[in-house]
Amino acid sequence: DKEVRAVFLRLFAQLFQGYRSCLQLIRIHSEPVIHFHKTAFLGQRGLIENDFLTKVLDGMAFAGFVSERGPPYRACDLFDELVALDFESFKEEETSSTKLQKHIRELSEQLYRNENPNPHMAFQKVPRPSEGSHLRVHQVPFPLLNDEKVEKMFQEGVAKHSITPASTRPERKCVVPAGPPVVSIMGKCGSVFNSARRLEVVKSCISFIFDNKTLETEKTLPAALRALKGKAARQCLTEELSVHVQQNRAILDHQQFDYIVRMMNCALQDCSTSEEFTVAAALLPLSTAYYR
Repeated sequence: DKEVRAVFLRLFAQLFQGYRSCLQLIRIHSEPVIHFHKTAFLGQRGLIENDFLTKVLDGMAFAGFVSERGPPYRACDLFDELVALDFESFKEEETSSTKLQKHIRELSEQLYRNENPNPHMAFQKVPRPSEGSHLRVHQVPFPLLNDEKVEKMFQEGVAKHSITPASTRPERKCVVPAGPPVVSIMGKCGSVFNSARRLEVVKSCISFIFDNKTLETEKTLPAALRALKGKAARQCLTEELSVHVQQNRAILDHQQFDYIVRMMNCALQDCSTSEEFTVAAALLPLSTAYYR
C-alpha cells in the first residue's frame, strides 16, 4: 500500500509542479490571505482545455490545500521535496522504467519510515487466561481498591502527562522551496488547432501585410478577422507576429500598422478569461514591438 501511495504522491507532485509561482500572498489583512491564480497556472502548463485539472482546482479540497500549504514559512514534508524537483528528472524517470520503479520504492520506504519511526520498539503482549482459570479453587480473591490511592495515582499520571511535550518529533519550520517555474506539460498547444484552412488564411494575410501587397491584403483581411474568432487562429496570429519581430520587420508604414492593429484588436475582443496568460500575454509585448 505504501507503493500505491508513492505513485499517487508522484502524480500530484507532477500535476501541481510550479504551483507556488502562481500563489499571491495578500498582507493587507490582519492575517495574510493566500490566493491561487488558476488561469495563470493552467495557461502556463498548457492545460486550459483540460477538464479534469480545471475541476480539481475548483474543488474545496484544493482550496484547503492552498490555505494549508500556501504559507512560505512552515514545516516541510516529502510532498514539498517532490514538487521542488526539476521537471527533467520526472521526464527521465518516465522514459526508464527501472529508474521509475527505484524512485517509487524509495518513496514507499520513506513513507513507511515516517509512520514507523522506531522499528525496534518492543510491545508487551499480555497473555490471555486459559479456559476455566476463573474456576480454580486456589485463586486469590481480587482485593478491594482504596479510593484515595487510586485518586492519588490518577492525579500523578495527569501531572506527568501535562509536563511531557505533546510530540516527540518536533516539526522544524523552514522556507518552503519554490521549485522550478511552471512548465507546459503538453508542449506546444497543437491539440486545439481544429481548422487548417482558417490558419492558412491568417498566415497568408499576415504575409501579404508584411510584403506590402495591399490588394491581396484587402481581399483576405475580412476572412482572417472572421477566423480570429477561433482560439487556434488567435494562437497562430501571435506566433506569426513574433516570427516577423525576430526577422527585424517591426517598422511598418501607416497602412501595414493599421492592418496589424485591427487583427490584434479582433483577437483580443474574442479572447476568453482563460486566454489571459496565453494569447493576451503573447500579444502584450507584440503590441509594443510594432511601430510606424
